[in-house]
Amino acid sequence: MALRVTFHGGAESVTGSNFLVEGKEGKILIDCGLEQGREACAECMYDPFAYDVSSIDALIITHAHLDHIGRAPKLMREGFKGKMYMTPPTRDLMEIMLRDSAGIMAMEAQKSNREPMFNDADIDALFDRYEPLNLHEERMVAPGLSVLLRATGHILGSASVRIKDEEGVTLVCTGDIGNTPSPYLPDAESVTDADAMIIESVYGDRVHDHKGEARVKALSQALAAAIKRGGTILIPAFSIERSQLMLYEISNLMDAGEIPRIPVYLDSPLAIKVTEVYERWGNEYFKPEAEDELRKEHSIFKFKGFAETFAREDSQAIDSVPGPKIILAGAGMSHGGRIGRHEALYLPDPKTTLFIVGYQAPGSPGRMLQDGSPRVRVNGKDIEVRAKIESFSGWSAHADRDGLLSFAKASLPRTKTFFVSLGEPSSARFLAQRIHDYLGTNAVVPVAGERWDITKEGVRRVTE
Repeated sequence: MALRVTFHGGAESVTGSNFLVEGKEGKILIDCGLEQGREACAECMYDPFAYDVSSIDALIITHAHLDHIGRAPKLMREGFKGKMYMTPPTRDLMEIMLRDSAGIMAMEAQKSNREPMFNDADIDALFDRYEPLNLHEERMVAPGLSVLLRATGHILGSASVRIKDEEGVTLVCTGDIGNTPSPYLPDAESVTDADAMIIESVYGDRVHDHKGEARVKALSQALAAAIKRGGTILIPAFSIERSQLMLYEISNLMDAGEIPRIPVYLDSPLAIKVTEVYERWGNEYFKPEAEDELRKEHSIFKFKGFAETFAREDSQAIDSVPGPKIILAGAGMSHGGRIGRHEALYLPDPKTTLFIVGYQAPGSPGRMLQDGSPRVRVNGKDIEVRAKIESFSGWSAHADRDGLLSFAKASLPRTKTFFVSLGEPSSARFLAQRIHDYLGTNAVVPVAGERWDITKEGVRRVTE
């Protein structure tokens, strides 16, 4: 054995990223995320980990979405003694997301009369083990194993992880790959030094409808039509990246006179905090032209007519503002947060327009709305849907099928095997077939719990 990878999460599923990589002596865990969506086993998330947590030398975090970080504090309860590594902006975003998650878990635990998965003390203990790791800085993090991070352009600070052993055998985990080009995030960096690669496949079987300038034009036209109708425009947006991207584009469209200046509300305490982190680290982690824009304007997300409604009473005051108006609020799949209250109020109104600008997991209210359901259950209430639903796949933070194939192709000829993961089973299988047929190389769709050995010669599934 040179390197061995075990798929404890993220196999046969979009969410729950959790990969254990072992060398001759050292052990590295890549991500420790929550499983989310209809197929996820919520109770299973409370079960003990399937590996000896105390034996892990390092935890590497690719980025700060909950499906990649959501169980990390639980490691402390099971005896984690190693170090935790990630880029500095990922660290700041991760703390915001985990503190918010701990609060929600505490309320849910009280209702169900159970112990929460973790609390703020566990989060504190976890971050005591944090060491910053910048992009392109190779470091030994476990006996015989080094790690190198490269930008993926998915969200601020997101990175792929290359693990190398003393024999030079390498495994790369892409984490989530961004939908390039972004107006302010750098493009995903190619990987040319991987013997094997764990590649995401969220959109492995689909091509985004609009890209680049085409997606901006489509957004502009849809916003102009929605504003003309005079109703409320609801944008359920993920707190990280989608909210900031929408604000950036709306600001530019208003400045260019392509849409009228109307009130715009960021009604999400979480997204407000995240936006502060984006602007704090933008001078180091944005693409050069966006860094210049940030230095000149001091903010690329805030503009005339824009308001942040942090307090609940300010959120409720939005109701009294006549349309047209734009409300961005979490959660991105309409499965929690303040967007539920707004949807309950405005979805029955035919003048309302709901913009879906990101991935919607099967079973989520957002997916039901995207699929045209005439009724949806939000915040425990059945709501009639008379609003116009606009869906834009081009604004996803994930690369589509063609982008993933291009990323995979750039890693050739060294990469001999792709482990296609972090996608719905149908999407992963489709992408694996494309990699095999079009790139002429080995592609595997691993099953949860599978172990694979990686050497210079190739890979072998461990059956004993």
